Amino acid sequence: MRKFLTAALLAAPAFVGLSAPAFAQEAAPFTGPRVEGIVGWDRTQAEGDHEDGVVYGAVVGYDWQMGNTIVGAELEATDSSADVCARDVSRVGDRLCVGAKRDLYVGARVGTAVTPSTLLYAKAGYTNARFGYDYDDGGNGDLDYGDGTNLDGVRVGAGVEQKIGPNTFVKGEYRYSNYEAGVSKNQVLAGFGVRF
Repeated sequence: MRKFLTAALLAAPAFVGLSAPAFAQEAAPFTGPRVEGIVGWDRTQAEGDHEDGVVYGAVVGYDWQMGNTIVGAELEATDSSADVCARDVSRVGDRLCVGAKRDLYVGARVGTAVTPSTLLYAKAGYTNARFGYDYDDGGNGDLDYGDGTNLDGVRVGAGVEQKIGPNTFVKGEYRYSNYEAGVSKNQVLAGFGVRF
C-alpha cells in the first residue's frame, strides 16, 4: 500500500501537467489559433450605384480569452463576384464598370463570451481591395479602356460565433468597408472554422 501511495504522489505532478491543457481549453474555449472558410452576400457601391454578388474566402486568426473577454487578431483574403456600372460619368452615353476582385484584410476583434459556447464580437481594421474597371465612351470606341487599381480602406463589423464541437464553430457576421474614391462594401456572411 505504501508503494502505491508513493507512486501515486510521484505521478500526480505528471498527471496535472498533462491534463492542464484540457482544463485550460475548457476554461477558455475561445483561446488559440483558428482557420475559417467564409461565404456570403457582397454589395459594392460606387458613384451612387450598387451591385450585388457573392464574397468567398478564408480567415486565419488567433484569440486570447481573459475571463469573458476575448481579444483577437486576424488576416483575411477574399474574392467577389460583385461589379457595378455607372452611366454618364464624364460624358453623355458613356459607361464605367467597376468589378470587385481580391480583398486583403488585417485587423483586430474584441468580444464577450455570453455563454461558454457563444461569442459576440466587434471588429475593425485595414483593408486593401483590387477593383478592375472598364470604360466605354459610348461613341466610336476611341476612348475605351480597361485596367485595375488597388484601393485602401477601413473595415468595421460585428458578429456571433457559436461552438458546435470541441474544436469547430460556425459564425455569422456583418461588415462595412469604406475605400478611397467613393467605393464601399456592405457584406453579410457565414463561416465555418476550426480552432487548434
